[in-house]
Amino acid sequence: MAKRNEQVSGDVEPRRLDDLIKLASKASTSSSPEPELLEKIKNAYQDLPPEEVPVFFGRLIDTLDSRPADLVPELEKVMAAKDDPAAWRKALTSVRAAIESPRRRLFQRYIGLRGGLKFLLDLRADVLAAQREGAAHLGPLDNDLVALFESWFHLGFLVLEEVTQDSPYRQIELIKNNDMVHPMTSIEEMGQRLGVDRRCFALYHRAMPEEPVVFIEVALTRGIVRSIHDIIVSDADAAGDSGKRDTAIFYSINNTQNGLAGLGLGKVLIFQVVDFLKKEAPSIKTFCTLSPLPGFWRRYLKRILEGDAKGFKTDQKDLGKLFDKNAREQLEKEYASRGHTDRPGLAPMILEIFSDSKWSENKALVRALAKPIGKLGYIYLAEEKDRAGRPLDPVANFHLANGAVLSPGYVNFGANWSAMGIERSLSLMVNYVYSQNLLRQFQDSMSRLGGLVPGLKKPWSGRARFGDGD
Repeated sequence: MAKRNEQVSGDVEPRRLDDLIKLASKASTSSSPEPELLEKIKNAYQDLPPEEVPVFFGRLIDTLDSRPADLVPELEKVMAAKDDPAAWRKALTSVRAAIESPRRRLFQRYIGLRGGLKFLLDLRADVLAAQREGAAHLGPLDNDLVALFESWFHLGFLVLEEVTQDSPYRQIELIKNNDMVHPMTSIEEMGQRLGVDRRCFALYHRAMPEEPVVFIEVALTRGIVRSIHDIIVSDADAAGDSGKRDTAIFYSINNTQNGLAGLGLGKVLIFQVVDFLKKEAPSIKTFCTLSPLPGFWRRYLKRILEGDAKGFKTDQKDLGKLFDKNAREQLEKEYASRGHTDRPGLAPMILEIFSDSKWSENKALVRALAKPIGKLGYIYLAEEKDRAGRPLDPVANFHLANGAVLSPGYVNFGANWSAMGIERSLSLMVNYVYSQNLLRQFQDSMSRLGGLVPGLKKPWSGRARFGDGD
């Protein structure tokens, strides 16, 4: 849920949902509501206790909607004018006005209000959270917000900027705090990712210029790097002369606004950064990712091992074909070293061993697992689908839908030995490669469109720099 104003019992008069709905209705019907009214609605919403938020959403859908009494007469005029082109067009205009959601009119008024866009982003994040908790009836409200965001986040409103060590401290800290792919514990770690061969780019909305909506971290390397430990090091510039680099690796893409989920801004950012790097560093010929497999262990392999493989192509019987004699022997030794004297089947044994991260300290076992776990990782990414026929893994779905290529040889075991990397994907990471043909097609499209977003600006020109104490 979005951050809410704190209330102390007895200090603040409780705000009833009826009062808030009345305010929202007034703002949606007024031809030009006062900013004070919009601000009052925003504050009243933020004062709602979390349990009342879904109730308010339901009331908003029921109260602020197109009514048959308003729409039916306009539809009758359209049907009556079907043989008169001029009257038909006039009637259609009236229908479009009558059918517009009052909720959408209310939300539109916030784009010109200071902090209004951020408020609506947080509002949609709350809607999505409520839907995940079972409030499926909130679809119309989500549709209203998505339609507005798709218009407001049109490429002409977006600005691409590079974040560097000279950027304002607040911007660097914000990105550091929003990296959910490879989290950082200190601002110094963020600084290590902003060197000659370590870059960071972000898209900003013109109405929210101080807070990026999506950002990407890039490593310029020699060849395709398969381990995050070769990218995130204490001295990112120690690798050498950036002029010798031929590969750009996108290793962390993060959306900073939950309310923008599903709008595809990550794709826009990737191709804008590709376009910029191709011009700035012509030696860069390969563009790929080093991506996590966030659901591989808990949502996939663990369920198979527990016998809950419904809907998967792989089940426990298939595991016997993947784990060879050496892998089984090493698994049995690890299992016995934990004090077990029984001889369980393969699946229960693997489940027990992977229940904690101690297995990663057994070098012989790690070597034996590289092939079977790598194959399982590829099956998970390439063959396992959700009910809609999309890749089961959300990161795979994102990159493959954008045209990237997945190959078995680029599913990398031992690529992330961090606690999170082991817990989520048993150390697996994958390189998705963007083909030159795809990149050329996209570049040609950008040329015809005159560019997707304004050209890359000099980082934070005229603003306080990192280290200035901003």
